[in-house]
Amino acid sequence: MGWLADETGLEKCAANHVPLTPLSHLNRAADVFPQVQALVDRGHSFTYAQMHERVTRLAAALADHGVAPGDVVATLLPNIAAQVEAHFGVPACGAVLNTINTRLEAETVTYILSHGGARVLLCDSTLLPLAEDAVSRVGADSAPEIIEVADHQAGNFPGGKYTEYEDLLAGGDPGFRWVMPEDEWESIALNYTSGTTGQPKGVVYHHRGAYLSTMGQIISWRMVMHPRLLTIVPLFHCNSWCHPWMMPALGGTTICCRDITAKNIYHAISVDGATHFGGAPIVLNAIVNAKESDRMPFNHVVEVFTAGAPPAAATLARIEPLGFNVTQVYGLTETYGPATECTWQEDRWGALAQADRAAIKARTGVAMPMLEEATVLDQDMAPVPRDGETSGEIMMRGNIVMKGYYKNAEATRASFQGGYFHSGDVAFRHPDGYIKITDRAKDIIISGGENVSSVEVEGVLMHHPAVELCAVVAKPDETWGEVPCGFVELRAGETVSEEALIAFCRAHLAGFKTPKRIVFAELPKTSTGKIQKFELRRIAQGLTD
Repeated sequence: MGWLADETGLEKCAANHVPLTPLSHLNRAADVFPQVQALVDRGHSFTYAQMHERVTRLAAALADHGVAPGDVVATLLPNIAAQVEAHFGVPACGAVLNTINTRLEAETVTYILSHGGARVLLCDSTLLPLAEDAVSRVGADSAPEIIEVADHQAGNFPGGKYTEYEDLLAGGDPGFRWVMPEDEWESIALNYTSGTTGQPKGVVYHHRGAYLSTMGQIISWRMVMHPRLLTIVPLFHCNSWCHPWMMPALGGTTICCRDITAKNIYHAISVDGATHFGGAPIVLNAIVNAKESDRMPFNHVVEVFTAGAPPAAATLARIEPLGFNVTQVYGLTETYGPATECTWQEDRWGALAQADRAAIKARTGVAMPMLEEATVLDQDMAPVPRDGETSGEIMMRGNIVMKGYYKNAEATRASFQGGYFHSGDVAFRHPDGYIKITDRAKDIIISGGENVSSVEVEGVLMHHPAVELCAVVAKPDETWGEVPCGFVELRAGETVSEEALIAFCRAHLAGFKTPKRIVFAELPKTSTGKIQKFELRRIAQGLTD
């Protein structure tokens, strides 16, 4: 039976087993990097010693306000210092952090507050009307206490109706002992999905997954000590891909960006020295198409994680010469944000022409180090051939898959059927194993019995020099059932006709894949820059030839 047959005396104990949690990163950083800049929010800057004290005061103050371990604390905050601090202060008192999308309407916020059972709501001054409307609908017995987070730098001053955030911190005990998890499976965050069909689902994260995400992304992003991360991904979206929890591990600096504009991005890179950021392809487009007056010089390469939709190869080819190295990552709320990466292999692809390099970088990629497996399975749960064309569903398993959907056991079981998390995304695998997403299952266009990938058609449209942004959805058709319909935003100062764009596509696509209509309009987007295709599908339903 071997030498491990008798493991007497090899049990877990306090010396050899500590539950994994990203809270440990900040505790260590405060000790190792006390005077290193931890957090920048426009004119405000905090060292790790200062940030640790503020987080401790927040945890103590929340406990004083009746928040007990296992309770939920919600936030309605933009990318400001208080939102970063909440990522540590809320779990440091044993509570679960629920960051709410600031662009939601009152009805959905009401549902989230009721469903999650938040005890306290940290709210930006500008969002108080939304919070008050939502809280009034929850009911007096279960309504959360509102804490106002004023932002003097943005001209938002406290109204005096609620306890203000800085006053809350001032009353917190700086000697408060953090409530560390006894089990790394304990919940650290509750994130609600977008809810485009029905009510949003509450995705539950545990301390272990959050910790492993921070460690794995450091490897994937090839990070070294003291990176400077710009928060473009909203801090309410998958906890900004776990990046706030990650930075203390490297003594890094988190740079808050309340208003995401090309001008502010260039300023953060040039003046604040940002070295890394994550964002949707729309952010890359904004950088590429920025006005000359909004650009600022910088002399370092900025590492970018892009996700939310496959980036067009044309966009990648245009942004990298500007000083940005882009890596596509892919994931969902259910996987703590990024779960796969298009790992670059210089020995294989380094000598390729820019256009060919960009095409490879537009792949979805392979599992990140903290994910056990990312694969593509058919409807019988069998792996699809690695032939570059056979489609299946992306499925994943591992320690960065959610605990499940809060108070929704049925949806959790369906999502985990067969021992994998079902993403709902359609993809194929290249012979080298790299995954290439083709569409969301609901976005596939079936024209005359043929499957049309909206992503493929969008990739062609994005190569036209006049196109800044586009999306392709199905339009009903009497002959073919449905046909591709393109929605296009043009670059400033550019003009092109519908006929010319259709002809451009026809030169690069099979006839059944070519859009039959092009609509010029501003595309509806989520707070993270993802195009809301469900809105475009609704518009396309009403179009006539």
